Amino acid sequence: MRMDFLTLFPEMFPGVLQSSMLKQAQDKQAVSYHVHNIRDFSENKHRKTDDYPYGGGAGMVLTPQPVFDAAAFARQQSSSQARIILLCPQGAPFTQEDAEELAGEKQLIFLCGHYEGYDERIRTHLATDEYSIGDFIMTGGELGAMTLADSITRLLPGVLGNSESAAADSFSESLLEHPHYTRPADFRGLKVPDVLLSGHHKNIETWRRQQALERTRKRRPDLLEKSAEHLSVKENEENR
Repeated sequence: MRMDFLTLFPEMFPGVLQSSMLKQAQDKQAVSYHVHNIRDFSENKHRKTDDYPYGGGAGMVLTPQPVFDAAAFARQQSSSQARIILLCPQGAPFTQEDAEELAGEKQLIFLCGHYEGYDERIRTHLATDEYSIGDFIMTGGELGAMTLADSITRLLPGVLGNSESAAADSFSESLLEHPHYTRPADFRGLKVPDVLLSGHHKNIETWRRQQALERTRKRRPDLLEKSAEHLSVKENEENR
């Protein structure tokens, strides 16, 4: 996969993209990252990328010309049909299902806005997708784009050391993940559940399933409505 990031602050990206799993994914050639400064595509002699909104109002608006041209340049670097993802508060809440779908693409272009917002023509005639990472406002889309990139990259073939890890993650079945424990078995009187030390794999699997359901029921009951198709008849009855 190729990921392109269109931003006014390219200096924000190296620390994240060159660390941990994201760096390992690039080292394995599962993904390549390319960061583009939107200012480099401005036709304004001062590299200006924003202007006052028509009709008045507070703040400045990102102008269409440098954004369209930056996206066109990124598209030209790949033979695939790119998805252009707009990070904005009005976008659909990003979910694990979205990450799984986008992980099947060949090129993703992330558009990171700043200022008061985007010229609407960017939204209606350039972006193919709009996503939000939560119901709160940030100064720009950079952190949101990196969040999506992390979520998607770890799903690419060969990135995770254990192929079962992604399938067992929270939200993969609209359930939160079960608790995890490691050594020592007794830490300052806090003990690991006996079932996990039993070596009885079926009992362990049953316990983990029960814990996932109970944790979801307590913390995110809204997810249980989405998970009905993944639950047994008995589990659905218990959730009513």
